[in-house]
Amino acid sequence: MNPELAKLHPYPFEKLAQLKQGCQPPEDLPHIALSIGEPKHPTPGFITEAVITHLHGLSSYPTTAGTNELRHAIATWLDQRFKLDGHINAMTQVLPVNGTREALFAFAQAVIDRNSDPAVLMPNPFYQIYEGAAILAGAEPIYLNCHADKDFIPDFDAVSEATWQRCQLIYLCSPGNPTGAVIDQQTLTKLIELAHQYDFVIAADECYSEIYQDEDQPPVGLLEAAHAAGYTDLSRCMVFHSLSKRSNAPGLRSGFVAGDAGIIKQFLRYRTYHGCSMPPATQAASISAWSDEAHVTHNRDLYREKFKAVLEILSPVMNVTMPEASFYLWAQTPIADTEFARQLFEQQNVTVLPGSYLGRDTAEGNPGANRVRMALVAPLDECIEAAKRIRSLIENLK
Repeated sequence: MNPELAKLHPYPFEKLAQLKQGCQPPEDLPHIALSIGEPKHPTPGFITEAVITHLHGLSSYPTTAGTNELRHAIATWLDQRFKLDGHINAMTQVLPVNGTREALFAFAQAVIDRNSDPAVLMPNPFYQIYEGAAILAGAEPIYLNCHADKDFIPDFDAVSEATWQRCQLIYLCSPGNPTGAVIDQQTLTKLIELAHQYDFVIAADECYSEIYQDEDQPPVGLLEAAHAAGYTDLSRCMVFHSLSKRSNAPGLRSGFVAGDAGIIKQFLRYRTYHGCSMPPATQAASISAWSDEAHVTHNRDLYREKFKAVLEILSPVMNVTMPEASFYLWAQTPIADTEFARQLFEQQNVTVLPGSYLGRDTAEGNPGANRVRMALVAPLDECIEAAKRIRSLIENLK
C-alpha cells in the first residue's frame, strides 16, 4: 500500500459522527443539518431536461478533453464573468472535469515533483482535499492560518523566503470555505508575482464565486487579477469552478479547470491516463448551465433571504457576521466548539460542524477552534427554525 495513506487525517464528518455517538436528541424535534455544504435548492429544470434529452449519447465514449461546444461555453462564461477581454482560449486553456473535488486532488498529483522536498501551501482552516492531495503527492502541507484580525485571509507576508523557495503549489479558496472571505485583487496580484519569482503554481478553488451578497461587487477571480496585471497568458494560474453550488447541481459532477495553457496540456495528459471523461449527457447539460445566468441570480436571492433571517435571530446572542460570499456562517461559540456542537445536537437536534475539525494545530493554535461552520443550505423555514434552536441553546447555557 502507498505509505502516505497512513498520514491522512480522518475526514471532518468522521469526527463529527464520533462526537455525536451516545447522544439522544429530542424525538419531538425534527433533525436539521447545517453541517454539510450540499446545496438543497432545486436543480433548475432545464438542466435536468438537458440530461434526459441527451441520454442517447451513452452509446459513445466521451473524450477526456470534452466537446468543443462545452469548452467554448465555459470560455465564454469566464470571459464575461471575469473581464478577460477575449484572452482565454477554449481549446488550450479550458478543461472540463467531473467536479472540482477530484480535479483539486488530481492536480497536485500531476504538478508536484516529489523528488525535490516540495511544499504545498494552503489556508487553515481549509477544505481537506488540499491536504490529502499534498500528502499523497509526496509534499509537505504548510498551513497558513486565517484569523479574524486579518479578515480570515492568510497572512502571506509571514511566509518565509525559504518556504516560498520550497513551494511548488499553493491552494487558494476564495470565497473561502468555511469563512466566506474573499481575497482582494491586490493580494492576488502579489501572489501571481511571487509565483513567477519562486516558480510555483496557484490553484484557486473558486467554487463559491457565484454566491455573494452584493450584485454590483462579485468576487474577483485569479484569472481576472492576472489579466488586469498584464499576465494575459494566465501563466502559473489555474482556477477550479463547479456547477454544484452555482447551479444547485452537485449530483451532476460537472466543473472545469482553466488557466495556463502549458499546465492544462500536461494536466490533460495526466487525465488521459486517469480515465475520468465527463459523460456526454452531463456535458450537454453543462453547456446549458454555463450559458444561463438567470437561475444563478435567483439562487443568490434565496441565500440572501436566509442570511438576513438567520442573522436577525443569532446576532443578539452570538458573534456572527454576514460573510462576503459563500453560503456559510463562521460563528464564534461561547464554549468549546466541539462541546457546543454536541450539546446543540443532543438538546436541539441541530447539527453543525466544529471549526477545529476544519483546521490543523499550529504554533498559534488551531484557527478553527471555538467556531462552528453553519451551511445555510436547508430551506428558509428550516434555517429559521435552526437559528431559533441555536439561540435557545445559547440563552440556556450554564
